[in-house]
Amino acid sequence: MSESFSEAQTQAIKRLAEAREKILDQMSQVIVGQREVLDQLLISLFCRSHCLLEGVPGLAKTLMISTLARTLSLKFNRIQFTPDLMPADITGTEVLEENRTTGAREFRFIEGPVFANVILADEINRTPPKTQAALLEAMQERQVTVGRVRHPMMDPFFVLATQNPIEQEGTYPLPEAQQDRFMFKVLVKYPSFDEEFEIARRTTALQEDHIVPVLQGEEILELQKLVRQVPITDHVIRYALCLVRQTRVGQPGCPEFVQEQVSWGAGPRAVQFLILGGKARALLHGRTHVSTEDIQALAHPVLRHRLVINFAAESEGITPDDVVTRLLEVTPDKEDELTQDARFQEIFAS
Repeated sequence: MSESFSEAQTQAIKRLAEAREKILDQMSQVIVGQREVLDQLLISLFCRSHCLLEGVPGLAKTLMISTLARTLSLKFNRIQFTPDLMPADITGTEVLEENRTTGAREFRFIEGPVFANVILADEINRTPPKTQAALLEAMQERQVTVGRVRHPMMDPFFVLATQNPIEQEGTYPLPEAQQDRFMFKVLVKYPSFDEEFEIARRTTALQEDHIVPVLQGEEILELQKLVRQVPITDHVIRYALCLVRQTRVGQPGCPEFVQEQVSWGAGPRAVQFLILGGKARALLHGRTHVSTEDIQALAHPVLRHRLVINFAAESEGITPDDVVTRLLEVTPDKEDELTQDARFQEIFAS
């Protein structure tokens, strides 16, 4: 891949950086704060991936996602997951109809709510594994299989699943292997005092928003292709690899604190998402190259749901975010320091 971009690509990069500012500006009419969460949603979208959002009720997760769909001029569907939801309720089903012209009976497929550009899978951990798996097939394969017929999804196709971390009774937590299919696990936190003051002021008064679409579906598809064309140096790839490989217990170069606190580490998909996310983040900030700063900024949302903390660490209140923070502290971001460190030389040789 050439380091230089064509004139058309340069204009597309400029348009993407401008679109990010316009999208955030449009969303600020409805959503107060949450800039980091919105940035991560945009990065995931332009990487052609999906997000898992976790936060307590009332933090405007649903409103945030529906507003994002409006700014992107995309078809939006919300699916409320419940314990009695069946796979056909989200994917669609075949019905037997009589052809009035010929009199013959034939099956016709009726699309379910998953056939949209932006899907909000609300409280995904409340539905049984069979229904979760139906959504995950659509996410991974970008198709739905009903009977023997495969039905392709719309493009772009972006799934945002939410889960409530408080209530665990009557829920079906996503297994680690299924969580791995989500690019990011985004934590939606409580607003600051000033942000909550503004929320209270806005939502208790008569107010209308005027959301103007910023990007069309075709433009999003072009920008998704552009993300993969962004050049990245071998050093930044090594840095991302080192972060991920240090999470694997028993492997060469694994730090002592990881050996003591982690049961299972992240797989190769984490490296892919760190690099892809770094490329998208660079473009969204108007840059044509990926830096270690981009990798560092995305390390927590990429790795937090791919690390399994052991019981001893959990009992001490240690979280995956704590482990990722320490990994960032012990991993040099300068090329010379990284390549000359004896522990990382073990990782390079493994």
